[in-house]
Amino acid sequence: MHRDVRRAPAFGYACRVPLFRRKSADLLDESTAPVTPEEEPAAARARGYTPAKGRETPKRPSVGRRPAAAGKPLNKQERREERRRLRAEAATEFRREGGPRDRGPERLLARNVVDSRRTVGTWFFGGALIVLLGSNQAMPPEVRLASNILWVALAFALIIDSILISRKIKKLVRERFPNTGQRMGSLYLYAIMRSITFRRMRAPVPRVAIGDPV
Repeated sequence: MHRDVRRAPAFGYACRVPLFRRKSADLLDESTAPVTPEEEPAAARARGYTPAKGRETPKRPSVGRRPAAAGKPLNKQERREERRRLRAEAATEFRREGGPRDRGPERLLARNVVDSRRTVGTWFFGGALIVLLGSNQAMPPEVRLASNILWVALAFALIIDSILISRKIKKLVRERFPNTGQRMGSLYLYAIMRSITFRRMRAPVPRVAIGDPV
């Protein structure tokens, strides 16, 4: 009877060694052994898999974050008050700083020239109202004649005053801003329109008093 027996050549005794057989206990241990991420095949891993670095990524601190508070909807009265407040703030800002056409050092110089003197333009509208009333056909001829003379005098004085303001602005701008890109005609018109506006209604507000040097 043939037996599958190998003899150890060095020790001289026979030992029975099964060929190509594994114990069931070894197979059970291998099936239950955990597989580490390093031993897991690359094909079985997810595409966005990132190996662990030994510690969890710390969460961002929530200090300084503003909690998302749900805004309470405004009623009709509150919306009206909010619009009124915004309009008042915009008017105050415009009264103090002016608009885009008031930007630039040349425009500031022109405003200071006008604000530092008394102008005929501030009296022009008052005189025009008197002329309008005196020119009525119901008035006596003497009153109508005086109204016409007053109108001519106001117009002539306004023209002279505007020429003097323009000449002073031209002189100061050429001295202080020789390389200016502002058109002089635009500066003259800007100053003349300011000169016929009442001082309390000018925007931006005057920064110099009457008689101050410019």
